[in-house]
Amino acid sequence: MKEKFSTRHGFEPREPEIKVTHQASHDLRGVAVDIAYEAGMDPHLMRGVVCHTLRVREDPSNWSAFPNVDNEVRGNVDECEWYEVYDVIEAVYQHLQRAAKRRDHPGVPPPQPDLFAAELNKYFRKNGIGWQLADGEVRFRSDRSFELAMRQATEVLDEEGRSTAAKELREALHDLSRRPEPDVTGALQHGLAALECVMRDVCGDPKATLGTLLSRHKGTIPSPLNQAVEKIWGFASEQGRHVREGNEPSAEEGELAVHVASAVVTYLTKKHWSVWKAKRLSS
Repeated sequence: MKEKFSTRHGFEPREPEIKVTHQASHDLRGVAVDIAYEAGMDPHLMRGVVCHTLRVREDPSNWSAFPNVDNEVRGNVDECEWYEVYDVIEAVYQHLQRAAKRRDHPGVPPPQPDLFAAELNKYFRKNGIGWQLADGEVRFRSDRSFELAMRQATEVLDEEGRSTAAKELREALHDLSRRPEPDVTGALQHGLAALECVMRDVCGDPKATLGTLLSRHKGTIPSPLNQAVEKIWGFASEQGRHVREGNEPSAEEGELAVHVASAVVTYLTKKHWSVWKAKRLSS
């Protein structure tokens, strides 16, 4: 597929704020099928993936790709629950990825999973949809500052071998990405667990809770920023561990807490990198 004029010349529409999460519009359902075809699927392959994912039976009376099988595909995608649309998107990407590795038909243009992901993500951003297709999974997408904070935190932790804390942050993001409803309490627990894990390392206090660490090692996070972290910890403890009926935290509140936790993790890891490095070299 030849690059579009706008892509060749680097023109991108201004990205709107995220306004769509727990739905899949009629337009998105159709566009997802269109992009799948552009990436190497055909109606028969799409029908197999869609029917398998949605657990519906293929119509044996449909033989011709267009319009019959294509109509069947679009009808199933149009009628399924909103979150099942994203299940289909994941399944299509995985099929394209497997097919690209096999390359069963020499001479035929290979399937393009990267094109499928890139074009869908462009559509998500252009239309303010709070999801993105990354590594074969449809994941929660927030504003760029949140994504940058999460990416920086996990990258720094990975570089420093802090796999437990990095895993906790990824689990927090995974919980925010759950469908049909995000697991906000789980995101709070995992996000603050990552911060607690790093704080224990930094303070050399491997058994204390985050609340105790903040109280016992006051200079680790400079004042008054430490007070903000204490408030976030208190909120997460109350909402993530002792949630009361009718008082569940919102997705926005969970995102804010995880955002702050990831930013502090990055700060602590970078600040104490030389100390950890010296310890490793001496051990």
